[in-house]
Amino acid sequence: MSQQPPAMPSHLRGALDLSALKPAPAGQQPRPGAPGPTAADGAPAGSWVLDQATQGDLQQLIQLSSRVPVLIHLAAPSNPVSQQLDDLLAPAVDAHGGRLILARVDTEADPQVLAAFGLAAGPAVVAVLAGQPVPVLNQAVPRDQLDQLLDELLAAAAQNGVSGTVPPIAPPREDAQGAHGGQEPAAPALPPLHLQAQEALDAGRYEDAQDAYRRALAENPADAEAKLGLSRAGLLARTAAMDADAVRERGASAPDDVQAQIDVADLDVLGGHVEDAFHRLVRFVAGHPGQERNTAREHLVDLYSVVGDQDPRTAASRKALAMALF
Repeated sequence: MSQQPPAMPSHLRGALDLSALKPAPAGQQPRPGAPGPTAADGAPAGSWVLDQATQGDLQQLIQLSSRVPVLIHLAAPSNPVSQQLDDLLAPAVDAHGGRLILARVDTEADPQVLAAFGLAAGPAVVAVLAGQPVPVLNQAVPRDQLDQLLDELLAAAAQNGVSGTVPPIAPPREDAQGAHGGQEPAAPALPPLHLQAQEALDAGRYEDAQDAYRRALAENPADAEAKLGLSRAGLLARTAAMDADAVRERGASAPDDVQAQIDVADLDVLGGHVEDAFHRLVRFVAGHPGQERNTAREHLVDLYSVVGDQDPRTAASRKALAMALF
């Protein structure tokens, strides 16, 4: 069993300070976010991995982190761990088809990039969500552990409204190899209704996104991605116009009001306070009979879908809910 990578400095959880970085040269066009190459059928074809990111690219990527999580490999080419991280991350990121971006920065050539992240040396991998850096890796891990880590990262991003997709930012990778030496399969394009939903989410049109996901489910009731998307779009729609202070004040003053407790739970999940949200509704279920109990239970189950069934917090809350009901 491999060890968890050592924790990185806690100050990485603050906002990025890019003031130490030089601006991109005049006239240089930023690469990230530009339309990528297309395949013969018109679908995007390419990679979401930028192998030699410049400082100007980095600034653009930080901006893109409001749409998708951005993984930044602060590479140290003289350290073999850097190549191990590249080999591990590149195919995994491309397999997500635009829900993640990976950029590799040579910190031996640009040491001031390390200073922007408050690090003394690389290699290290940092995820940026809406401009906020989160430590991810500083050594290679097994692929299944990486997959779990990326799933958790995407779940955290969705909880904070970062759930878009972006077109390829680089040409297809010629050296992309699968775990057993075979060519890494190209990431499948999103189905039309899923793409329509994602575009609506990116534009803040949450009801349109819900409608697209509902139509996808009507076509295929077993579409797990559509079920997940519908739950997450619903959360964003419910909380978009909320006055957080008023909602929390109402929740504190009306502990027996099921809607007041549901509203606070929604805000908690959106803000990443998942355990607080789950505990609030489990406590309501335990203390209230009748239809209100069922309303709280059904909403809690929907929030499980938002967070994800594989999340350990969901599993723990399901056990607590079962005890509250029986």
